[in-house]
Amino acid sequence: MDLIPIGEAAAKLGMATSALRYYDERGLVRPAARRGGKRMYDREQLRRLAFIKVAHSLGLPLETAAAVLDAPSPQWREVLERQIAELEEAITRARTAQTFLTHAARCPSDHPARECPTMLGGLDALLAGTPVTDLMDENH
Repeated sequence: MDLIPIGEAAAKLGMATSALRYYDERGLVRPAARRGGKRMYDREQLRRLAFIKVAHSLGLPLETAAAVLDAPSPQWREVLERQIAELEEAITRARTAQTFLTHAARCPSDHPARECPTMLGGLDALLAGTPVTDLMDENH
């Protein structure tokens, strides 16, 4: 693949040229050359940009992408393990929220927080010191 200018690279990836310049400034990509003052990208750098785009679209921190792209194996693996643990926590919170909202939505009462026996029992347990996560586990 020949070198392609920044505008073409950005269009190919569906990214703004300013994003490519930003990634260059952060040291995440290194244009293969400059022609007429324009950054030129080769396949390797386009792949790096594609990886960054995937990570960004998944909501992953730029630091995670940077680690995978450039850190030594033990270091990037540690970063990914931390990121995976954070995602597991987020998934657990989301599932708990889904359970809570599903129960409220299916409650035949007009005001679940005031009239649903299950919810009132859970709220009373919370007031007595039971952690929210324990309440959700009990009411699956």
